This record gives sequence, structure tokens and C-alpha cells, in this order.
Amino acid sequence: MVAAVEEPLTVDELAARTGTTVRTVRFYTSRGLLPPPRLRGRVGLYGPEHVGRLELIRHLQGLGFTLAAIEAQLARIPADTTAAELALRSALFAPWLPDRPERLDRAELDRRAGRRLDEAEVALLGELGVLADVGPEQVELASAAMLSVGLRMLALPLRRESLLRARDIVARHTSVLAEELRELFDQEVLRPYRERDRSTEQVRDVLERLRPLTIQALVTAFQQAMDRSIRDSLPTD
Repeated sequence: MVAAVEEPLTVDELAARTGTTVRTVRFYTSRGLLPPPRLRGRVGLYGPEHVGRLELIRHLQGLGFTLAAIEAQLARIPADTTAAELALRSALFAPWLPDRPERLDRAELDRRAGRRLDEAEVALLGELGVLADVGPEQVELASAAMLSVGLRMLALPLRRESLLRARDIVARHTSVLAEELRELFDQEVLRPYRERDRSTEQVRDVLERLRPLTIQALVTAFQQAMDRSIRDSLPTD
């Protein structure tokens, strides 16, 4: 939650309030991540919207967003967006995955796999999205849960092309599903929040309860759909 800012802040006060540096504040301003300060004479003054944006930038950095990705997100936010709205946006970026990406050396990857993975297997894990980055000495693991899934996929008696096709099918449909659910959330939760002045904590609470329910509903619905599809494909007498 963004702390209230009663009085305008100088650049030094803003840096101290948000745990950053004056140089960083000025760098973010030059890149358009922060709106320019209001001038009182020759002194630049900053308000709660600047504090809110710096909090959001720090939150996105903690989630592993690159500077370019942060710029793209903040470019969509009007300069006069309130601190409360920025706090809400920060809450929306809480990750849905239970674990975060991590960098591993190849020996640690083999240890977690329980065996030595050859170069073709490591490359395939990268193509499947299990590994976000593959280097000669280190890899970036998307998530521990994804590694378990990826290793089981490697054990399947399926061609590489079949696995990649399955990846594309899942990615295509889940992307559409995620976008439509996000639009529904925007209409049913965010819009009422703005219209009825709901607190950020209320919206955060809805999000926290929505995540596991959505995931469980998707898994169950997919299982039911697969059962129907297999039954419908069987020849009838």
C-alpha cells in the first residue's frame, strides 16, 4: 500500500521515501517511467503519484520484469493516475505461479532431474517453455512445477514435433482464455472498484481467492472436456 504523501516532496525526499536514489529518480523521469515534477520556482516537487509509480516499478522489478517490459506497462498508465489506482495495479501483478524463475547451473538442473540431461533434452525443455533461457553453463528455470511437467513430457514416447505442437495448442487457447477472463475481471471487479470507491485491500482479497479457484476450475473443466471428446470420438455400434 502506498503511504500517504501529505506535502510535496523534493527529489531528495522522494528518493528517501521510496528507498531509491536521486540519480535513479532522474533516470526514470528521463525514460518516461515517471512524469516530470511540478515546478515551484526552480525546485521540482513530487507527489503521491510519483511515490506510487516508484512502488510499482520496484514491485515489477521484484517479479523479474525487465526495464523494457516495465516501460511498456507504465506507458499504458496515464500520468495523472492516482496513488490508490497505482497500488491496485501493483496488486494485480502478483504472480499466479506459486514459485518464481531461478537460475541454475547445469549440475543443479541434472540433480533436480535425477539424472544427466543431454543437450537435446535441455534444448527441448527450452522449446517447451520449461527453461526460459538456456546457456552453456546455466539455465533459467521458469518454475519448479514446470520442470516436473517437462521431465514427464520428455519420458513420453512422442516425437519432438508432437510435443511442440501440443505446446502451441495449449499456449494458443490459454492465452485467449486468460485475456477473456482478465476482461471479465476488469468489468466485474475493477470497474465497480473505481465507481464505488472500493479499497485496494478488498480487490486484493478478491484476487487472492480468485487465483486458486480459477486454476482448479480450469483443470476440472479441461478434464471433463477431454472425457467428452474421447467418448465422442469412439465408434458407435
